[in-house]
Amino acid sequence: MSDAKKLYIKTYGCQMNVYDSERMAEALGGQGYVETQSPEEADMILLNTCHIREKAAEKVYSELGRMRGLKEAKPDLKIGVAGCVAQAEGEEIMRRQPLVDLVVGPSSYHRLPEMEEKTRQGQKALVTDFPEEDKFARLKGRPKAQRGPSAFLSVQEGCDKFCAFCVVPYTRGAEYSRPVKAVLDEARDLIERGVREITLLGQNVNAYHGEGPDGAEWGLARLIWELDKLDGLQRIRFTTSHPNDMDAALIEALGSCAKLMPYLHLPVQSGSDRILKRMNRSHTAESYLRLMEEIRAARPDIVLSGDFIVGFPEETEEDFQATLDLVEAVKYGYAYSFKYSTRPGTPAAERAQVEEAVKTERLGRLQDLITRHQREIQDGMVGREMSVLFEKPGRFEGQMVGKSDYLHAVHVKDALVAVGDLRRVRIVESMTNSLAGELI
Repeated sequence: MSDAKKLYIKTYGCQMNVYDSERMAEALGGQGYVETQSPEEADMILLNTCHIREKAAEKVYSELGRMRGLKEAKPDLKIGVAGCVAQAEGEEIMRRQPLVDLVVGPSSYHRLPEMEEKTRQGQKALVTDFPEEDKFARLKGRPKAQRGPSAFLSVQEGCDKFCAFCVVPYTRGAEYSRPVKAVLDEARDLIERGVREITLLGQNVNAYHGEGPDGAEWGLARLIWELDKLDGLQRIRFTTSHPNDMDAALIEALGSCAKLMPYLHLPVQSGSDRILKRMNRSHTAESYLRLMEEIRAARPDIVLSGDFIVGFPEETEEDFQATLDLVEAVKYGYAYSFKYSTRPGTPAAERAQVEEAVKTERLGRLQDLITRHQREIQDGMVGREMSVLFEKPGRFEGQMVGKSDYLHAVHVKDALVAVGDLRRVRIVESMTNSLAGELI
């Protein structure tokens, strides 16, 4: 392998990008590339970008600026930008940063091999359209190398919701669901290579509506029950969901499918009906809370996770208090909260903005409340017995770290535990960001 070309990928943002980076590395593997963790060693560098957070594009340009020295030291080095910033600003990236050789959107990375070949001929390569062909069908089979015990599997992409703050419909396109057979084939392949836990991914995963082997349209619940039949697969998760697509069949699966873990990420964004309407979320705080009641009735031990945007345009103190009230009612085990930041081209970007100092102060109050609930739920795990899938050695000798059913990091000290083991553990201590346990 000494003549193999080296590929360095830096991944920003969501789990979907992590999955995409894996598939891009596999696509370029057929061109003779092997991955490296060092950009200095690389013959090609790919930045797989995210457009969700504030100043995302500027951060990409800053990163590219830092790579100028690498390009000067190795003129044959190829630099590419992929992902959602690439989709949104492809031509602008090429114009502003001449050192970039290729730009590829998230719907087109199956074309990376031909794009790479083009750059080797001294040409630039730019593909940011939404192709009609299924990129997953065009990708070659995944390499047969052994995998870690957990893996992501993309089943749905894009979004048709058009929330007023979000660029996903513009960067990922319309909702698309992979056929059931393709999902099952990839799942079986992952299991053969050592995967024991699969997380089904989608921008709006519970809107999944893939074509089944019977020619009928399958929802996410039916897909999960089919995955449940696969020998060797011990855990199933899915993310990210939308409240409007949380149907009765999926709630029933959460309550009765043993392999489906008791953890659900269900973003609400705000507790104010006025702000939710301005966000174009198409649900109310009351409908969301009723949904929480139905889910908890089906699975009483479930740990819930959510997303919140603070300081959305025109948000008043009364609107923000409604968010605090909702958080107090739900009590999330995990939650992700951010100050609103404008996204050019989205409807909310044109509205009256909340002062930055006000957003900062409100975010602090919200995060204090969320942290208190997280701590209470995590501390409540002490004394309980639960399953832990061990994924890697810990920082200390003899220590192994894994994930509980509820996604908490759990570590034990036991020389007999191996990566990939699913073991029963009694939780003995709650720490800042993890739980300590003892094997049963």
